[in-house]
Amino acid sequence: MIQRHIVAMGGGGFSMDDPLLDWFVLDLVDAPKPKVCFIPTASGDSPGYIDKFHAAFTAYGATPSVLNLFYRDVDNLVEFLGTQDVIYVGGGNTVNMLAVWSIHGVDAALRAAWEGGVVLAGLSAGANCWFDAFTTDSFRIGRADPAEGLGFLQGSFSPHHSSEPARRPAFAHLIADGTLPPGYACDDFAAIHFLGTETHQAVISQPEAAAYRVNRGDDGTFDEVRLAAAYLG
Repeated sequence: MIQRHIVAMGGGGFSMDDPLLDWFVLDLVDAPKPKVCFIPTASGDSPGYIDKFHAAFTAYGATPSVLNLFYRDVDNLVEFLGTQDVIYVGGGNTVNMLAVWSIHGVDAALRAAWEGGVVLAGLSAGANCWFDAFTTDSFRIGRADPAEGLGFLQGSFSPHHSSEPARRPAFAHLIADGTLPPGYACDDFAAIHFLGTETHQAVISQPEAAAYRVNRGDDGTFDEVRLAAAYLG
């Protein structure tokens, strides 16, 4: 039976010089030199971001590759992504990323890869995208507005939950008033691992980081519950 994995990080990994969350993702793969494809669409295929990915995952002993969409050189996306062990989506502007993905058919190729057993992972925009909905500063920096994701996972998501001031209160309000469905939130250096579409475990790479389940109360309020998390340090 094919196992489907998604690792949604609030922030961390090589983007934040945090190898522990990256190693957690790599350990989900049974391969001596995992093939890891980075999708940097949310940053506009930033060359510096791509260089940092290559340096990190080469040092990890993986086989890195990149899917560029602004200067695309891959013909068959389903075939290319389906041959990876891990697909790692970077941070940046989630809404712009999803629009570009839709035009190129990346959304359908990602679903096919996931259903074929490729591990999906990412931080910030690369975590938001897997859910029904999420909060984002895509429309204006410093805000946390609602938007729709790919819907691989049910519910909503909030990244950078404690480090960016607008995130936590906006997520609580949007869930309490019914704009967003109940969901999950992760601080920087925290992630939630989904096995299939169910929560499997929360993990943290710094002791103060946390992951949360946020529900809607019957009286129009919200309930934020800190999840038990395994410390990777």
